[in-house]
Amino acid sequence: MKINEVEALVGITRKNIRFYEAEGLLSPRRNSQNGYRDYGETEVEVLRRIKLLRKLGVPLEEIRQMQHGAYTMGDGMRRHLVSLERERQNLEAAIRFCGTLTDRRERLEDLDAQSLLDRMAQMEQEGTTFMNKQKQDTKRRRFVAPIVVTIVMTALMAGLIWLFLWAFQVDPAGAPPLPVLALFVAIPAAVVVGVVIALVQRVREIERGEEDDARNY
Repeated sequence: MKINEVEALVGITRKNIRFYEAEGLLSPRRNSQNGYRDYGETEVEVLRRIKLLRKLGVPLEEIRQMQHGAYTMGDGMRRHLVSLERERQNLEAAIRFCGTLTDRRERLEDLDAQSLLDRMAQMEQEGTTFMNKQKQDTKRRRFVAPIVVTIVMTALMAGLIWLFLWAFQVDPAGAPPLPVLALFVAIPAAVVVGVVIALVQRVREIERGEEDDARNY
């Protein structure tokens, strides 16, 4: 199978498949004739296992250890349960902390944020880990580059199409035959379609955050 077939079959993006290959969790064979990766049922099953464990939040290193036989499935789950229990304790601490703020009557601009941050810092020193959403605040910027590239490429290709059609109108006698002109117009049009499709795929990848989630472990 090709990677796009595996992507559709397993429901994992090709960027994640490449990422898992780079991490050594997946080792597809190479086609001796063209050097392309060949994916079979074995690789599909490996990816399904990775997907299962990642959906449970199991870190990549734990998956690697299970793949190498250092841990059984039960060993890996017992270790992961310890992490989940720690996360639950952190969440419960955050819930209690938020509960102490529900009776605050002041407006946000009157809030003494530093004193609360000092309390949180003390709790962190005692072992609590709070959720940090600051990294997600910059996620929106990742949409800018692909959108700008798409707009620029679309504008350039549209200008090229307009130039071909303008030249044909100005000098029909000296213009190339209609089939050739149609080809000249179709090529930039196809580029525009390809760039838009690539943009849609990239936006979906960013929204899913699956690749970023993988890199966090």
